[in-house]
Amino acid sequence: MAEILHSIDEAVTRCLRIAGKHLRLAMPLGIGKPNALANALYRAAQQDPALQLDIYTALSLLKPHASSELEQRFLGPLVERLFGNYPDLDYALAMQRNTLPANVTVHEFFLKSGDWLGNRHAQQHYISSNYTHIARDMAGKSPNVVAQAVAAREDNGQLRLSLSCNPDVTLDLASSVKEQRKAGMGNLLVAVINRELPFMPGNAEVPMDFFDLVVDDPTGTHTLFCTPNMKVARADYAIGLLASSLVQDGGTLQIGIGSLGDAIAHSLILRDRQNSEYHQLLAALQPQASPLSQPDVFSEGLYGCSEMFVNGLLELVKAGIIRRRVTDENTGRDVILHGGFFIGPRAFYQALREMPDEQRSLIDMSSITFINHLYSDPFGTENTKRQQRQKAAFINTCMMVTLSGAAVSDALDDGRVVSGVGGQYNFVAMAHELPEARSILMLRSWRMKDGKAQSNIVEHYAHCTIPRHLRDIIITEYGIADLRGKSDSEVIAALLNVADSRFQPTLLAAAKAQGKLPESYEIPAVHRNNTPEQLKARLAPFRHLLPDFPFGHDFTDDELVIVNALQKLKAASEHPLELLKAVVNALLAENEVPERYLARMGFAESNSLKERLLKKLFSGNL
Repeated sequence: MAEILHSIDEAVTRCLRIAGKHLRLAMPLGIGKPNALANALYRAAQQDPALQLDIYTALSLLKPHASSELEQRFLGPLVERLFGNYPDLDYALAMQRNTLPANVTVHEFFLKSGDWLGNRHAQQHYISSNYTHIARDMAGKSPNVVAQAVAAREDNGQLRLSLSCNPDVTLDLASSVKEQRKAGMGNLLVAVINRELPFMPGNAEVPMDFFDLVVDDPTGTHTLFCTPNMKVARADYAIGLLASSLVQDGGTLQIGIGSLGDAIAHSLILRDRQNSEYHQLLAALQPQASPLSQPDVFSEGLYGCSEMFVNGLLELVKAGIIRRRVTDENTGRDVILHGGFFIGPRAFYQALREMPDEQRSLIDMSSITFINHLYSDPFGTENTKRQQRQKAAFINTCMMVTLSGAAVSDALDDGRVVSGVGGQYNFVAMAHELPEARSILMLRSWRMKDGKAQSNIVEHYAHCTIPRHLRDIIITEYGIADLRGKSDSEVIAALLNVADSRFQPTLLAAAKAQGKLPESYEIPAVHRNNTPEQLKARLAPFRHLLPDFPFGHDFTDDELVIVNALQKLKAASEHPLELLKAVVNALLAENEVPERYLARMGFAESNSLKERLLKKLFSGNL
């Protein structure tokens, strides 16, 4: 049985006794980290330069911080309200500030998207691996402390533990660590109880002897890091609607986090509950209906199998769309959803905590090798997985697609890492192995960079995450490109059809110059009006079906108004002339701003010249 401690400091003493002067600490990604223990171990390394601390983890989360005084006035109260007593990870703060001591190294296999592009330490020590290989690669570093936050409950006086949000890597890693122990290596598996974590049963529940130490210190319990629901933009809805039409009834679904994931989930609910209006929406979006579309209601329902259990999937469970049951071979229980880890908004955690045990038992958090890996593993056989994952739609996001069909999702052509490979490659490859399964990559067709619109469908790129030979389905806001089994010229033609029309001539000319398209080829007329304005017009009659926040939000009504003003100013800041115009307009404006907006931004009393100017700038753009 695990030894129960009631002090983080005592746990640190035990860890250092095992590790000696080289502490190799492995922790899960996201919210499964025991922040209090990680911070205490980091402080020990700060205080003792002779102690080498190597950290192996992913997605080290920090509370949002402002980039301007106006943003800080807005974010301060919001962060306090949403994040409560969540303790930032001290090593991540030090990385962000470039003050990490020389005796501390942080290795991550997935980064919060875009946050660490300019950080030398993060870029130099990033580990690029498929998600299914992370436990192997962590074990290869011979960690002497594996630490995780766990959920706990007491039944008849007995303490029960659950890996809750993160059985993903820990279930696989623990067996390797225990084998290393048999070979004579000293190590510890440490659990720190966080009573805010939902108790997830099934594969996530582990016996007391799974860990060596269980730390029940009040500092281990804190507010969970939350990811507030994002506004779903017009283009995201178009992409989500098109993707939702490819999900087969009686099939399997995987989606990701963010506005695109929410757009898919909301669209699937529309498809099931308001099917007539849903058909009208699809018809407005697609000049020519895709032969892949199957936009009927769900008579059989779906089974969810997703490395990340996100809020959108929970909403589909609530809506009764994810309801197809499969039997988990390891536990013998029927489940409707398998997930590897979760993170989400506050309401997501609360819903899981309040969910009746009977319903929660249908959601099984499990090993990442079971979910992301098709072939046999300790948690399931290949034949069982093939039977369960019928008609699978594995839906992910990418940043760019080349005209040859290769996808860029994790890094830039200069080698800098934006996020990480994660499990995307796993699911793309799996889609090519399962009958009737498809890999669907969603792509916003264009982006703003340095104040200029640029295409996300590009001629070529010096890096790819998904190689061209695994090309399958690409969806932009302008349509569906089915690339599987197509020749290069067919692939290019299909991608040109879903590109933004501002960039089609250049892309077409490049393809012809490379000899990939006949000189006589022309993009069909029906696809030559792919513009944001046309998309807006197509969706305008259906705006009532497409709310900005389909699953709610954490803002007050006043804060939503304020956010729009701040976003307007931030966009203007990328264009010197637009910013000058915004400033001049603000100084000349004489509009009366409701006092409650000024109070929320801390402008109730503005005495200094700087404060008065900021107040004027804010008020003039409200």
